[in-house]
Amino acid sequence: MRYIEFKQNGVKSVLNMIYERALKELPGSYKLWYNYLRERRKQVKGKCITEPAYEEINNCHERALVFMHKMPRIWLDYCQFLVAQCKITRSRRTFDRALRALPVTQHPRIWPLYLRFARNLPLPETAIRVYRRYLKLSPENAEEYIDYLRSCSKLDEAAVRLAAVVNDESFVSKEGKSNYQLWHELCDLISQNPDKVNSLNVGAIIRGGLTRFTDQLGKLWCSLADYYIRSGHFEKARDVYEEAILTVVTVRDFTQVFDSYAQFEESMIAAKMETTSEMGKDEEEDIDLELRLARFEQLIARRPLLLNSVLLRQNPHNVHEWHKRVKLYEGKPRQIINTYTEAVQTVDPMKATGKPSSLWVSFAKFYEENEQLDDARTIFEKATKVNYKQVDDLAGVWCEYGEMELRHENYEQALRILRKATAIPSKKAEYFDVSEPVQNRVYKSLKVWSMLADLEESMGTFQSTKAVYDRIIDLRIATPQIIINYAMFLEEHNYFEESFKAYERGIALFRWPNVYDIWNTYLTKFIDRYGGKKLERARDLFEQALDGCPAKFAKTIYLLYAKLEEEFGLARHAMAVYERATQAVDNTERHHMFNIYIKRAAEIYGVTYTRAIYQKAIEVLPDEHSRDMCLRFADMESKLGEIDRGRAIYSYCSQICDPRMTATFWQTWKEFEIRHGNEDTIREMLRIKRSVQATYNTQVNFMSSQMMKATTNATGTISDLAPGQMGLDDMKLLEQQAQLLAAEAEQDKPKLKEKILFVRSDTSRSELAELAKQANPDEIDIDDEDEDGDEDQGPEEVQLEQKSVPTAVFGGLKEGED
Repeated sequence: MRYIEFKQNGVKSVLNMIYERALKELPGSYKLWYNYLRERRKQVKGKCITEPAYEEINNCHERALVFMHKMPRIWLDYCQFLVAQCKITRSRRTFDRALRALPVTQHPRIWPLYLRFARNLPLPETAIRVYRRYLKLSPENAEEYIDYLRSCSKLDEAAVRLAAVVNDESFVSKEGKSNYQLWHELCDLISQNPDKVNSLNVGAIIRGGLTRFTDQLGKLWCSLADYYIRSGHFEKARDVYEEAILTVVTVRDFTQVFDSYAQFEESMIAAKMETTSEMGKDEEEDIDLELRLARFEQLIARRPLLLNSVLLRQNPHNVHEWHKRVKLYEGKPRQIINTYTEAVQTVDPMKATGKPSSLWVSFAKFYEENEQLDDARTIFEKATKVNYKQVDDLAGVWCEYGEMELRHENYEQALRILRKATAIPSKKAEYFDVSEPVQNRVYKSLKVWSMLADLEESMGTFQSTKAVYDRIIDLRIATPQIIINYAMFLEEHNYFEESFKAYERGIALFRWPNVYDIWNTYLTKFIDRYGGKKLERARDLFEQALDGCPAKFAKTIYLLYAKLEEEFGLARHAMAVYERATQAVDNTERHHMFNIYIKRAAEIYGVTYTRAIYQKAIEVLPDEHSRDMCLRFADMESKLGEIDRGRAIYSYCSQICDPRMTATFWQTWKEFEIRHGNEDTIREMLRIKRSVQATYNTQVNFMSSQMMKATTNATGTISDLAPGQMGLDDMKLLEQQAQLLAAEAEQDKPKLKEKILFVRSDTSRSELAELAKQANPDEIDIDDEDEDGDEDQGPEEVQLEQKSVPTAVFGGLKEGED
């Protein structure tokens, strides 16, 4: 073994000697130096680092660097070799020599190894100095330095570096962090370690963040308060919380700050109670504890008001939130007055959310509820001078002002207020002219005029009330209800013709459909007043109403017109009106109109008069209503004994009755034939039914759906055996079905025999004869055998008797022929 080791050492010595001789001849050869040094490092691999051979290899590296000082690979290998020997100072100095010797472009190859060496040292100060030098070359790697500082508890230096990074707007995080995330890290760092961070003004930094990051105010305020809490400045922390609650503008930030504030107060109370229990009770301690509890209870009680303040800071023109604030002060008159005063001064009517006039009205009602009418009147007077956005707001203020006076029975004062509101201003303006203030447009507000009209009716004179209504109509702001109210008012005072004139003025103002209510009331009142005394005038009114009347509203007017003619006019005129109505009304009401027409015609002229009406209804109405009319028409004819007419009606109606969909119709016809027909008529009915069914069955869509249903339900078909022939088989089935239907229709063609049509049916002749016998026992029974014999024999030959002609008839002609 020793021999082998000795032999190996001899080989190594020889190899080293060869390298030395080569390097003496070629000292500038990089390859020789590189391979030589690598070989020498291999020779000591696994040996103790205190061996003298290590120092020899270090000297070899130093000799190589005399010539290879520009080669970073040599420096890297040497530095790694020294680090492995745990020579800290020599390694650091070698790293420094490498950085000085190599150009700057080669430094990125040295720094990673140098920084890893520095981080592994138990000397943070050395690593800090190395990192400071490194950041001068690569400032973008500041986050790595900060992480190292935090790991070795150098938080003051970390905070300073992090603050510099946050303030550098050109800094781009290699970890993908935003500027806000870095700022949040800084806030957490300095707020959670107030005793270790001394180089920064924490308050100024966090307040600077409050101005920069306005969407994250809650977290920043909590960080500032947390800093003071950890520093032991509890009163300062409480001041920060109070300031935050009074400045945040979002509910989210408010919730964060308030929850943190409440938790702080709870922890303070818990700590105080724990201290008291350990140290024993003391009077001062009890007072302090009660004070803290009272402060906490007050904080919880203030929460709704503080939240309302946040919402008002968000939008100071939110009327609804001002009303909620007043409710929160319920039972505190002074605060309510101050709140209303602040509200009406703060809210801009042009930017308001909600009705700003409601603030003024509620303010005045508050004074009214406390029996301070003079103050309430003062508030209302101020409210009427505010430049609202909408005329309706000012009109509402005037109406509330008048209603307040009415509640206190100051009727004359209420009238004066509303007359003042409706007085024509010096400068007239259109109602929707937004360029003019609302005070110049409120005289056209129907809301104020309507209340004034009601007051005049109740407390004014007839002339003053009439003047108000006339003024409303002249201003062209009346509604159909105002017109009707005016006419009713005149009618109550027995001014009937004046009321009719009011209706006429209203009709001139409006168009259809708004004028419908006016016409309806006008015509009803006119008929009630005059009846048949002014029949021609009433007819003219009805004709005017019906001129241009939409079909949707024509029904009521036509019925009134017909009722007038029935009661006071001529029956034929009434029938003519009903006839016009059936054409003029809406399609959805035409069926009902025909029913009324038929009923009235039957009552006036008798049932037979309705035949023409039925016929027209059947022609005009859609199929579903036409079927109903046919059934009623046929029923009427059967009641009159007109069996043939009824049967003809059923036959006509059958063309629009699909047996699959209208089984009721066919059942009704069957019952009719059982009661009034015989075997032949039943056969005819069945023939028609089959013919109609064949007609509906020939529709392509129905045939296709039936065919598809049959093919999907069938099993073991050709399609199952040969899927490729499926489309061809479907077409064959369709053609076969069409041929069967055509053959069936051909069989259904009637055969003429003694003007009676027969149809082949599956029903046996004996069953039909028995059915007819049960329906009509008086009918003559025809023997089947005779009938069959007649059919087999064909037409009967008539035998003529031959007689001889007397000879006297022929005279001489007979003799000549003989």
